[in-house]
Amino acid sequence: MDFINKTILLTGASSGIGKALAEKLSREKCKLILCSRRVDILENFKNTNQTIAEIFPFKCDVSNKEEVKNTYEKIKNEIGMLDIAILNAGVGHRMKVENFDSKLAEETFGVNIFGLIYWIENIIPDFIKNRSGIIAGVSSLADNRGYSGSGFYCASKSAATIFLEGLRVELKPYGVKVITIKPGFVKTPMTDKNEFKMPFLMSPEKAADIILSGLRKEKRIIQFPLPTVISSRLIGCLPSFLYEFMMTLYDKKK
Repeated sequence: MDFINKTILLTGASSGIGKALAEKLSREKCKLILCSRRVDILENFKNTNQTIAEIFPFKCDVSNKEEVKNTYEKIKNEIGMLDIAILNAGVGHRMKVENFDSKLAEETFGVNIFGLIYWIENIIPDFIKNRSGIIAGVSSLADNRGYSGSGFYCASKSAATIFLEGLRVELKPYGVKVITIKPGFVKTPMTDKNEFKMPFLMSPEKAADIILSGLRKEKRIIQFPLPTVISSRLIGCLPSFLYEFMMTLYDKKK
């Protein structure tokens, strides 16, 4: 698959991996719809960069169901039907039990899982009707266990991975492809807040290259980097008692 003459939606396009994807996709001959809560950043990107793609910035909070619905209707009316939806918007918070705050859970699940669900709810009927389309949802390699201090984030990404897996099976008979994107550590404003060492940390530009390569190949799951993929699988296979023991020792050393 190539991106020529495709209409592509990209959420979370104002920073991190989303910004890197927007920059690279802007060099393709396509219609590129960029969504973010910070639409001023998207408009500045459109106005200050020479792009091959046609750029369409939209303000949209993916955790707001009505805002997603209204944005999708505007896209259809002003631009046309989507071919590819890259649902990249995501948030993460480091939180210990000493400062437990359910508001952080609401924000994390609102963006990371309901942000997927709300967009897909609007996209699915048209994709099924047309018997085509690609939905690419961004999860994480942190979906395999409940890592200390990142419970809300891990749980939301685990939910995203499982949701996308079931969706992939259900939509296959309709010719609609569902791709799960699972990055490891990528240097973004979100990971800059982490106080722990992040192995195999990569740039958002490198991550974007891997993601776009995987999309071109229409891979079911795009996961990277390989060392983190392998280690996450090994950690996921550990018996719960052993994992919890190891994590307790790790937390004591920090």
